[in-house]
Amino acid sequence: MKKKYNILITGGAGYIGSFLSTELLKKGHFVTIIDKLVFGEKAIKHLKKNKKFKLYKKDVSNLNFIKKIIKQFDYIIPLAALVGAPLCEKKPKEALETNLNSIKKLVKIIEKNQKIIFLTTNSGYGIGQKGKFCTEKTPLNPISLYGRTKVKAEDIVMKHKNSVSFRLATVFGVSYRMRTDLLVNNFVLTALKKRKLDLYESHFRRNYIGISDVVRAIIFTINNFQKMRTNVYNLGLSSANLTKLDLAKSIKRVIKDLEINLVSNFTDPDKRDYFVSNKKIEKTGFRPKQSLKIGVKDLIKFYKKNKKKIVNNY
Repeated sequence: MKKKYNILITGGAGYIGSFLSTELLKKGHFVTIIDKLVFGEKAIKHLKKNKKFKLYKKDVSNLNFIKKIIKQFDYIIPLAALVGAPLCEKKPKEALETNLNSIKKLVKIIEKNQKIIFLTTNSGYGIGQKGKFCTEKTPLNPISLYGRTKVKAEDIVMKHKNSVSFRLATVFGVSYRMRTDLLVNNFVLTALKKRKLDLYESHFRRNYIGISDVVRAIIFTINNFQKMRTNVYNLGLSSANLTKLDLAKSIKRVIKDLEINLVSNFTDPDKRDYFVSNKKIEKTGFRPKQSLKIGVKDLIKFYKKNKKKIVNNY
């Protein structure tokens, strides 16, 4: 029988956090969430009756509070962040405080034996070299405030030797607190509503990963921490290094009447463009299970069932 751990998740009521908390509790772990609940607590309402669950409505920047509770946790998973380039550009001071300074404070006060699983973004690769895969050894060149804060935070986390960091591909899929700004999620919603996708700079390429596989990778890491510690891993679908046009065509295979319109007189402010290698994580024995096609179908079901509830929270 696998050991049950005491796990702290900051930002645990968010897109990934709400899904992760749910799955960890199903596995029998003790889960504590710290979250400001900016978007309310609906996403974690189903967890409240679980005796192994605890919620603190607090800001992760509240160091005095963090100090009071931090020592009891075996694992710390700091998800609290302003996520995505547009939001960080809109609120730069808050982005710096939440994404970077709160991590600095956290790492300073934890014990050496406490373990961190950190999620960052492979957008830190910025604009990759043409035809070359970005591996974990590829120099980082973030081109947004969001990317810069996450790259610096990863560097701080990895100096704490009991750490693992995942550089996430663009995440897709259904969660308890939905995000419709993420590229796949957004394309599918737009395709359903308008039956048309307007693509500008359709050749820009990035990697994708299902939210269920992100959560599976974290649980896999908890179960195999000793062999994975001190390492950074790209986490994405090796079958999904896709251009925007490739992605649109994948959606069209499911939504047959979708029109794809290539726009030539508009530039994308998001200049990320890279191939990502996921071989390192695959060598540990972890393999993603959720294909892009299944993810698209799940999103369609969710959007059709929740037409009046879909609000873009970002």
